[in-house]
Amino acid sequence: MGGLTLFDAAVAPSDGALSVWQVTQRARQLVEAGFPRVWVRGEVTGFKAYRSGHWYFTLRDRRAQVRCVMWRSDNERVAGPLDEGLEVFAEAQPTVWEERGEFRLTVRQVIPTSVGGAWQLRLEQAKAALARDGLLDPARKRPLPRFPQRIALVTSFDGAALRDIVAVARRRWPAVELVVVPTRVQGETAEAELCVALGVVNRLDVDLVIVGRGGGSREDLWAFNSERVARAVAAVRAPTISAVGHETDVALTDLVADVRAPTPSAAAETAIPDREALAALVHGLARRLAAGLTGRVELGAQRLDRTGDRLSAVLGARVERARARVDAAEAALQALSPLRVLARGYAVARDPEGRVLRRVAQFLPDRPFRLTVADGDVPARVEDRT
Repeated sequence: MGGLTLFDAAVAPSDGALSVWQVTQRARQLVEAGFPRVWVRGEVTGFKAYRSGHWYFTLRDRRAQVRCVMWRSDNERVAGPLDEGLEVFAEAQPTVWEERGEFRLTVRQVIPTSVGGAWQLRLEQAKAALARDGLLDPARKRPLPRFPQRIALVTSFDGAALRDIVAVARRRWPAVELVVVPTRVQGETAEAELCVALGVVNRLDVDLVIVGRGGGSREDLWAFNSERVARAVAAVRAPTISAVGHETDVALTDLVADVRAPTPSAAAETAIPDREALAALVHGLARRLAAGLTGRVELGAQRLDRTGDRLSAVLGARVERARARVDAAEAALQALSPLRVLARGYAVARDPEGRVLRRVAQFLPDRPFRLTVADGDVPARVEDRT
């Protein structure tokens, strides 16, 4: 009561009987809804590779067997066909093949149980758990600070990784402060110590965290493939760089950290600016700035010269127009000047006080007056007015 059954929501015809297709379809829905992806351990038998590229085989153990299919898009990641009798770990989705009414597994990946298969299985299971929680999402990656002042190093105090990072820091940016949070990086206690050290980092005031170690075997690096350690790295508040092993090694901490570096030295070069390169950049910028300012000054001088030329031309034109107006006014004044009349042979009589004598009655006998002609005054006197 209350649970799903094979016949829930099935649409039956009027006679009440379900079709075979309806039964197998409902069975597939129930199986896929009730089963997430699972890891299955078994022995390969009856392997067939079809021309389409798909693989069909059976996984069995002492008590049961199940048919499997592995699509070409998935088996392209496998090194080659599966040998008869090979024991493998298979990640698969249980389902029902409706056409045959057959329970089977759709296999996504296979890992041989020999040669480290158990290690690989644990790694894949941890990776799947981290992916489900969104810790492998590239969108959660944070940018690294460009000029970190304090960097926390979570590594072995006696390891080569610490010496490499210190050497790079002294060469590139001696002013950076390195805070070492020592921990074991391999062995039985390494996983727990790494988690504790990463917890300590969250109580420090640092700009960046580098966690890692030098190269080693799969067993030596295994602590950095621990799901607990990966989650501790993801929980660090400051941006993180994971540098584990050599360039070809990729650990879970590399996947959850903000940046993955192939080696500890590469991590230090990624995190710490290079003072020589920065000085060259500053000098280059200074040269470009000086050249830009010189160019702007020269351009300003050219513009000022052109403006001066235009201003001189405008002022000259204005002066010429003003001079022309003055000349015209002078000509008009000259035309109205009484001196022009005098130049034609006329004269003006003035009394000693300078008053113009216009009538005969104003000329008194024996009284002097001046007669103004074109080129000056002539003294005169009235002798006879008749």
